[in-house]
Amino acid sequence: MEKQKKELTVDATLSHLDEVVGFVEASLGMTSCPMKITMQVVLCIEELYVNVASYAYEETNGSCTIYLETQHTDTDGMVVIEIIDSGKPFNPLEKEDPDITLSADERKIGGLGIFMVKKSMDKVIYNYKDEKNMLRLEKSWHV
Repeated sequence: MEKQKKELTVDATLSHLDEVVGFVEASLGMTSCPMKITMQVVLCIEELYVNVASYAYEETNGSCTIYLETQHTDTDGMVVIEIIDSGKPFNPLEKEDPDITLSADERKIGGLGIFMVKKSMDKVIYNYKDEKNMLRLEKSWHV
């Protein structure tokens, strides 16, 4: 089984979104990860990074670090991603899931992105430690 560990730290601003997405796409592109899984992971990272960039730091600027680890063979694999910021504490997993049976007009605004992340990933774990938000995502695949 081949293993890779990579890390990217950027200022938590929307101007770095393309860099974050490119980092994840390039990292998964070097594995046997199917395109469908890559796109799911990228969409989740995009959603979570935009949340950090938009809400984590109120009056100050801060950074966001993304750790990405893959383990894979030619036929299967797993990606583990940790998104870490020093912004205000926020556990997205505590947010109530939206009622997707309601029409878009009847639903409250917001919450669909976190809901999508929870449904797309195999595991999503949040910790707040040493004044840092740590969100861990796990996704496995089989070719």
